[in-house]
Amino acid sequence: MTDTLNAKNHSIEKYLRQDRMPHIWCSGCGIGPAVSCFLRAIDRAEIDPNKIALVSGIGCTGRVAGYVKLDSFHTTHGRAIPFATGLKLAKPELKAVVFSGDGDLVAIGGNHLIHAARRNIDMTVICVNNFNYGMTGGQVGPTSPLEARTTTTPYGNFEPPFNLPYLASASGASYVARWTVLHLRELERAITEAMIKPGFSFIDVIAPCPPIYGRMNKMPLPMDSMHYYQEKTIIRHGADPKEADITLNGPILAGTFVDIERPTFQDQLNHISSKVNAQV
Repeated sequence: MTDTLNAKNHSIEKYLRQDRMPHIWCSGCGIGPAVSCFLRAIDRAEIDPNKIALVSGIGCTGRVAGYVKLDSFHTTHGRAIPFATGLKLAKPELKAVVFSGDGDLVAIGGNHLIHAARRNIDMTVICVNNFNYGMTGGQVGPTSPLEARTTTTPYGNFEPPFNLPYLASASGASYVARWTVLHLRELERAITEAMIKPGFSFIDVIAPCPPIYGRMNKMPLPMDSMHYYQEKTIIRHGADPKEADITLNGPILAGTFVDIERPTFQDQLNHISSKVNAQV
């Protein structure tokens, strides 16, 4: 019985590069639980791991590519999505997954995000959103809530943050969801759905950064964030993404917000190609 439980608990080990352990992430960081959900979702979605291309950018979350036994690419800052786009167009049979952070994907990489969603590129984007640039010192980022304290806004952030589900939805994503790293089963299920969904899928993963963002905003311990997620998360599937704004220590709207069908970029490309060939 014990052997069975151990095998179940460590089912993701086959996807990890043990020679790269221990990882660099801080105690209580939310990236680890997000990675675990992704790796379990591979089996749940019954996707051949040899057909997965994992692309990461720069930052704490960008290091994911170096820890997994998948075809992975640790790319330049903000360029994970165009790398994944090129892979998908060159080899349409691949399942392209982008795993990066809010700063990499939405600040320097924001232009690529909105246009990949507009084109409905067939890829899954998992954004670990911890409200700051954790790796480089905890600076204010594109998702830092108003009045949140960071190393560059010691008196409180005065720039309105992006509502990521609304941004992805408004840009044309086929699938948009949000979960915290407290909601592991729901997050695993959402990643599974996203990976088997044709088109551009986006998952906003709310995650703690205890040593920097948490410490500066009265949540210095990992369990402080877990209690916050438990008390403040409101699950409402099908909610209007416009309502998914996050305020400092305010409610967190979670669930699957968008799940629609529309032609992918590859569908449109194939359609145009067939018309051109018919005219030749």
